[in-house]
Amino acid sequence: MNNGDVIRPSGYRPRIIDAQIERYQRIFGAVEVAGTKWCGKTWSARAHASSITYVDRGSNLAVARADPSLMLLGDRPHVIDEWQLVPAIWDEVRHHVDDDSGKKGQWLLTGSSTPRQRNLPQHSGAGRIGRIRMNPMSLLESGLSTGAVSLQALFDHEFEATGAAMDTETLLDAVCRGGWPEAIDMPVADAQTLIREYVRLTLSEGVGRLGRNPDVARRLMNSLSRNVSQAVTFKTLRKDMYGSEEDPDDFVSDRTVSEYVSMFENMFVIDPVPGWVPPARSPKRLQTKPRRYFADPSIAAAVLGMNSKALVVDWQTFGFLFENLCVRDLLVYARALPDIGMEPVRYYHDDSGLECDAIIELADGRWGGIEIKSSEDKVPEAAANLNRLKVKLLRNPDARTRAPEFLAVLIGIGQYAYRREDGIYVIPIGALGV
Repeated sequence: MNNGDVIRPSGYRPRIIDAQIERYQRIFGAVEVAGTKWCGKTWSARAHASSITYVDRGSNLAVARADPSLMLLGDRPHVIDEWQLVPAIWDEVRHHVDDDSGKKGQWLLTGSSTPRQRNLPQHSGAGRIGRIRMNPMSLLESGLSTGAVSLQALFDHEFEATGAAMDTETLLDAVCRGGWPEAIDMPVADAQTLIREYVRLTLSEGVGRLGRNPDVARRLMNSLSRNVSQAVTFKTLRKDMYGSEEDPDDFVSDRTVSEYVSMFENMFVIDPVPGWVPPARSPKRLQTKPRRYFADPSIAAAVLGMNSKALVVDWQTFGFLFENLCVRDLLVYARALPDIGMEPVRYYHDDSGLECDAIIELADGRWGGIEIKSSEDKVPEAAANLNRLKVKLLRNPDARTRAPEFLAVLIGIGQYAYRREDGIYVIPIGALGV
């Protein structure tokens, strides 16, 4: 255990989540920062703490199992890293918060997976422990976006046209390198080696630790990569996992695939984006299949065995991976909004085939719609789609759908962020920020 003073780690690159951690430390007795392995959780937590205990180092794991309360020792705010390895730590933190309810921000818990169902803490920690989700770095955090166009400002009807100089090569590299702090300054080839190691460890160690079959998990990860950014059924994933020549019923059921998908969600490998159907109380919200995105597009690129040069000649696959990159960034930016709803990003798809890639909805009901396209030449088609969406949603007054605060096309390759004559914004991803 290291209970000495901890200062902001040397070389720490500020993250968008920093402001949210500070806010939660003012509100809750303890804060959990959960997210994808290697996304920077521990460093961000250390930047807001005075001491740290690493549960998975040395003899700490055995000590924690024998007496979880020992993991709470240290100058506060105190970080408990990888707490989920001993779920009883959560209950100890909750009890200590209850015993001293007047003090806020005493502990920071970091974890890269949710405990297995049978090992879950006895109490949820509601009202005592605030939960924050963390993703790999967005383009703004990695220095590839200017952030000149603010998502918050769009909701406030504030916008200024601006340039955005991200060329095609830089964008392709950003997809393949990903937002991993460790890889931010690496050549793309080295970064992909790092990401392949992440995939290998996830399958060989993480899956096995959860009592699952690594081969089934590998097949599912391959299928999710081929179907990234799409709302596919478990049956479709199952057929894809075992190929057209074999009967998937001989291997896994839809239920098994569902359980493995949930496992990847609990490991923060994938992010499910649910469907959006206004108004807020519509039961249809619960009847739309989620789209599944990887926590970082580089995971799918690595699993598919594709680098920047391969994506250049397979523009359709690049389009899917670019959408994954945009959703990653939108999740980071949307979660940082102070009035964001329970689901920071949704998508729209109705029975007529009308779609919208991303819906950002605030807790007060205000919303914005975003179409994602890889390049400027797709803007007219995307804008027409957004206009159809607006007309359809507002046509029926009984539906009680309010007008969007903004509609935008988020593009990969484009020189300028501007507002079209029809009011729709065109925003290069290299200009978007919080």
